[in-house]
Amino acid sequence: MNHLSLPEVAGLVTWSFGMVMTKSSSLTQVSNFIAKVNGEKPNTVRQRLKEWYQEAEAKRGKKRSSLDVSSCFAPLMRWVISLLPRNIQQIALALDATSISDKFLVLSMNILLAGCGIPIAWCVVKATEPGSWKPHWQKLIEKVQNAILCSFNVIVTADQGLYAPWLYQLIVDAGWHPFLRINHQGTYRIPPDNTWHSLAVVVRTPRVVWSSRVVCFQTHPLSCTLLACWDIGYKDSWLILTDLEPQQADPLWYGLRPSTECVYPSGSGVRNRREPPRLRPPHRDIKSDGWQWHNTRLLDPKRAERLWLAIAVSTLWMVMLGGDAEINHLP
Repeated sequence: MNHLSLPEVAGLVTWSFGMVMTKSSSLTQVSNFIAKVNGEKPNTVRQRLKEWYQEAEAKRGKKRSSLDVSSCFAPLMRWVISLLPRNIQQIALALDATSISDKFLVLSMNILLAGCGIPIAWCVVKATEPGSWKPHWQKLIEKVQNAILCSFNVIVTADQGLYAPWLYQLIVDAGWHPFLRINHQGTYRIPPDNTWHSLAVVVRTPRVVWSSRVVCFQTHPLSCTLLACWDIGYKDSWLILTDLEPQQADPLWYGLRPSTECVYPSGSGVRNRREPPRLRPPHRDIKSDGWQWHNTRLLDPKRAERLWLAIAVSTLWMVMLGGDAEINHLP
């Protein structure tokens, strides 16, 4: 992220290091820890860390500026991609909408890597803010799409609560492949047959995998591939829409999606999750506290967005360390 100023880099490094060592995004805990490491007064460190995520008008002195966190999304994506093995040809992204009590709603795009969802683009809005999510998702996609080489096959997963025809089209227009889960209401038909069937009965029993080119929904028809899978331990089947041909897609790819839960604290989601406990990610220590993000005292969405940059870097660092440890301990 060589476009950042030295103070911005220093603040990001300090915040990320402090978060990892304290397992918290709390300003007080990180400040106290860094103060002990550097031999500084806690209030001095606190003010410096606080100014890092503040807007320019709230900072002391002259020639102050606000960190444009969206300028870091493409570099962050390129950073993650640079760490992938050279033979990797497919990237899995997950879109997620998560509420933090009654304060914020976080719309985030996460790259799924090593069983973890690493945030690479996000937007924080007030939980009660009215309006469509479309402009936010459109901006996030636009910010990172050019950072991914066209040689990569990119699938984008999203849960039932996020499906919308315009979101499907935004993903396709970016040159990526939607992998959007839908609920069981609605109908579909298999061309050239004009008979509509209920989505609730695509598969009727567990241990069944099904796929076909279809036209889905009568009200807002969408020509796509419908994937269905009902595995043992699930309350019902997964229904997934994609632009990939049936023979090119596997509904089990959607199983990567629960990796995003490790970014958030338990119970923070805005949706009704149906994944059984056995499919939850192994990083329960990260998920259970989420860098203590759910306890944040921040009230300003823009400040929260800047703090999320440190959270993203901290998460990436932990994944890198975990990967190195795993390699070094292989027999």
